[in-house]
Amino acid sequence: PLTIPFTFEGAATDPFGNKRIGFEGGTSISRADYGITWNAALESGGVLVSDKVNLEFEISAIQKA
Repeated sequence: PLTIPFTFEGAATDPFGNKRIGFEGGTSISRADYGITWNAALESGGVLVSDKVNLEFEISAIQKA
């Protein structure tokens, strides 16, 4: 399970008369925590894919009629 903190960004009526609310949230995860360990070494040193993955969400919800 993963808990992602969200922030309420506001409410408004869109041009079609729908009531909308918006939220933003995000977190970082480690690929290794989910068993994803593939990577490739680079000629210049380091690796191709970071273990850290940033997840960012922007959610718009419409009130059901």
